[in-house]
Amino acid sequence: MSASTVDIEPSLQSELRSFRLSKSTSKNAALVVKINKPKLLLEKEELIDPITPEELAEELPEHSPRFVLLSYEMKHADGRISYPLVLVYWAPESTNMELSTLYTSALPTFCTLADVGKVIDIRDGNITTEYLNERLGARR
Repeated sequence: MSASTVDIEPSLQSELRSFRLSKSTSKNAALVVKINKPKLLLEKEELIDPITPEELAEELPEHSPRFVLLSYEMKHADGRISYPLVLVYWAPESTNMELSTLYTSALPTFCTLADVGKVIDIRDGNITTEYLNERLGARR
């Protein structure tokens, strides 16, 4: 990861591991990560457990990007329930170009660090249960 534009706060790696392995009793949980711009450092902003996608949209800043590792309860048409781990790249359209570029350049590093396969890019503030189900391929 030497080509990365940002470094990783040492405690963030263990936070990500704990989040991935947690056996939360809630339906949805989110680990919000921000870039400390002066230090060029990825760091934990907050852990929100439980939270709905709609509440998450209200919690995130209106003018600043964030990486959100989301453990999401997805109900399938056949009655199964799964808990995919997805990365929500929150990138409001009102973000200044410099900050947007910084987050975009750090995205591959964070994807690798978080070990996620699915990234959902949200620019319009539209995080809803329906939208996530659609993007994750849930059939009801």
